[in-house]
Amino acid sequence: MGFVHLHVHTEYSLLDGACRIKELAHRAKELGQTALAVTDHGVMYGAVSFYRACLAEGIRPIIGCEVYVAPRSRFDREHGIDNEYSHLILLCKNDVGYRNLCYLVSCGFTDGFYIKPRIDWALLHEHAEGLICLSGCLAGYLSRHIVADDYEGAKKKALELRELFGEDFFLEIQDHGIPDERKAALGLRRLSRETGIPLVVTNDAHYINKEDAQNQDVLLCIQTGKTVDDPDRMKFSSPELYLKSEEEMRALFPEEPQAADVTEEIAARCHYDFEFGHYHLPEYKLPEGETDSFAYLTRLCREGYVRRYGESGTSEMEAQLQYELDMIHRMGFVDYFLIVWDFVHYAKSHGIPVGPGRGSAAGSMVSYTLGITDVDPIRYSLFFERFLNPERVSMPDFDIDFCYERRQEVIDYVVRKYGADHVAQIVTFGTMAARGAIRDVARAMAIPYAHADAVAKLVPMELKMTLDKALEMSAELRGMVETDPDIRALMDMARKVEGMPRHASRHAAGVVITENPVMSYVPLAKNDEAVVTQYTMTTLEELGLLKMDFLGLRTLTVIHDAEQMIRRREPDFRVDHI
Repeated sequence: MGFVHLHVHTEYSLLDGACRIKELAHRAKELGQTALAVTDHGVMYGAVSFYRACLAEGIRPIIGCEVYVAPRSRFDREHGIDNEYSHLILLCKNDVGYRNLCYLVSCGFTDGFYIKPRIDWALLHEHAEGLICLSGCLAGYLSRHIVADDYEGAKKKALELRELFGEDFFLEIQDHGIPDERKAALGLRRLSRETGIPLVVTNDAHYINKEDAQNQDVLLCIQTGKTVDDPDRMKFSSPELYLKSEEEMRALFPEEPQAADVTEEIAARCHYDFEFGHYHLPEYKLPEGETDSFAYLTRLCREGYVRRYGESGTSEMEAQLQYELDMIHRMGFVDYFLIVWDFVHYAKSHGIPVGPGRGSAAGSMVSYTLGITDVDPIRYSLFFERFLNPERVSMPDFDIDFCYERRQEVIDYVVRKYGADHVAQIVTFGTMAARGAIRDVARAMAIPYAHADAVAKLVPMELKMTLDKALEMSAELRGMVETDPDIRALMDMARKVEGMPRHASRHAAGVVITENPVMSYVPLAKNDEAVVTQYTMTTLEELGLLKMDFLGLRTLTVIHDAEQMIRRREPDFRVDHI
C-alpha cells in the first residue's frame, strides 16, 4: 500500500496556503505518491490549476474543500456563538459530488458568510451525495468535542455523519506536535473501535517543505497586516505543516498502520474529471410566436441588411451574409449571437451609449446587420474568418463598450432576463508583483519603510518585471544584496512570495451567462456585494462557459454628454451622422 495526502492547502487559500501548485504536484511525485487532494479553506479558487498541474506530473488530482460549518444555522450571525465554526473535509467522488461541493461552497458565501463562508449541517444533509467526508483537523467538530471532554457529543455527530455518508465517512487523526491532537486522536481511536468507522491519518500541508515555515509566517503577516516580531499575530502553532513522505506519515501512528493505507482507498474512490472544450451555452429565450432560433436570427439579419444597405446591396454582399449565417449555425453559435444582439438592442433602445465595435467582431456582417457593431466590414474589407472559422478552437469574442455610468443597467437587464442564478461576474486575483513583493515583505519583516522603498525603486518599471530579472538589470540592486545581509534576506523572501495571489477582486468587465444555474458548473464567491465565479476568465472559457465583456468606457459618456449639449443649438445633431 502507499500513502496519499488528503489535506493540502494551496496558494489560493489566500490567507494560509503557501503551496505553489506546480511545485506541490512535482514534490508529491518526488515523494512517490500517486494522488493528491486540494482542500483550501472554504474556497475552490485553485481547483482547475491544481487539476492540470497534477495531471502534468502523472498524479491523480482529488478535488475537495475544507468547509467551515456554522454551529447553528448558516443564517445566524450572533457574535460569541456563530463565530465558533468547525472544519470538515469534503472530497468529490464523481460529477454529482462536484456539483454538490460547488453548491455547498457557493452557499457558504451567498447565504452563510459571517467572518468566513459557512455552510450548516442541514445544507450538508441535502447535498451529501457523491462526496467523501473526513472529520477534519483539531478545529473539526468531533476533535473539538473530544478535547472539551464531550465524548458523547462527538460520538452522536459521528454516527449522524456515518448515517449520511455511509462508508464514505472517515475519522481523521493528526499529529503536528500539538498536545491537544494526541487527546483528540485517543478519543477518535476509541470512537473507531466502538462504531467501526475507519480511521485515516492525515497531515495539514500549508507549505511544501519543512524549511518553508518561515515563508508561511511572512505570508500570514502580509495578509493580516502584522509583523513577524508581533507576539499577538496570527501564527501556526506547529512547524510540521508540510508535505510529508510516506515514511514520516506512517511514523506518526505506528500502532494504526491501516490508517495510512486508508488514504489510498479514499483516493481510489475519487474519479472526478473536469471537461474542457465542451460548450455550455445558454438558450436565448425567443419572443412569443417564434419557435426557431436560426430562422429568427436570419430574419433579424435580413431586416438589418435592408436598413444598412437599402438598394445599394450586391449579390456578393448577400452571399457573404448567408455564408456567415450558415457558419454560425454550423458551429452552434446561433443563441450566442441572439443573446448579444438582445442586450445591445436593449442598451440602444434605452438611450445607453454603445461603442461602434472593437476587435475581430467588427469583421462580421451578421454583427453589423444586427446592429451589434457599427463598422461596415464590406466598406473596410474586414475578414469574418478572424472572428469565426471552423479551425478557431475558442469561442468568438464580443468586447462591447457601454457608457461608463450606465453599464450596470445592461448587466441588470441580463440578470433579469436569464435569472440571477444564471449570471455572475468573474473573479480576478491581484498577485504580488516585484516591487509590491519587496514592500509587503519588508512591512511584515519590520524593515524600515525608507530602506524598503530604496530597494523597491531599483526594480525597473517594465511590464512582466520579475525580481530575478531586476537583479540581472540593476548593478546597484545586486550590490546592495551582496553587501547588506538584511537586504539579502528581504530579497530572498520577496522572491519566495513573488507572483502569489494576494487578494481576490472582481474583473472589471467579465460576466458569465450559463444554461443551468452558474453554481452547477463552478463555485461562487462574493466580492463586496457582487456574486463572482471562483474561477478566472480563462478557466471559464476552457470549461466551455459563455463569457462576455461588458466594458465601461468613459469616452462614450463624454461623447454622449457633448452630443446632448450640441443638440441645444442643433436639435438634429447626431454623432452617428458625422
